[in-house]
Amino acid sequence: MSTTKIIYGLYADDDDLMDGVRAFRDKGIAINEVYTPFPVHGLDKALGLKKTRISDAAFMYAVYGVTVAILISWYAMNHDWPMNIGGKPSFTWWENMPAFVVPMFELTVFCAAHMMSLTFLIRNKMYPLAPPQNPDPRTTDDKFMMEFLTDDVDTVKQILIDTGVEEITVKDA
Repeated sequence: MSTTKIIYGLYADDDDLMDGVRAFRDKGIAINEVYTPFPVHGLDKALGLKKTRISDAAFMYAVYGVTVAILISWYAMNHDWPMNIGGKPSFTWWENMPAFVVPMFELTVFCAAHMMSLTFLIRNKMYPLAPPQNPDPRTTDDKFMMEFLTDDVDTVKQILIDTGVEEITVKDA
């Protein structure tokens, strides 16, 4: 039988939460998750999280968007339906490219923004019909919560009390 427990510590203030995170990091106790109602400045560094790669994904999505825009403009104006507008024949895409800068930019931004948002939602399991992950709905309003997966319940509870926790909940893992 496993003695591993899930411990939740509920804080009322983000400064107390940051003090708690630092105290646990100093003791070498791993924090499983932190739930906050808004982004807390410096929390990612205090938790020791790595830099996110979503900006790399956004760049790749932007490259995809500009490639699609170039292909659409080339196909429409040079291959499928070439037109002589104002005596300017459209023999090459490069000659007419300045006319397509704005649509290319817009499609680049569109693809990067929408695909990055979808990537974020899928990566964080926040898509429709996903099971809820938040153990306490108060953390979406005005409370802050740390979650631990540990065998040493007494030590974790004592550090939580020392850092100003409001409520402690212990559950079986």
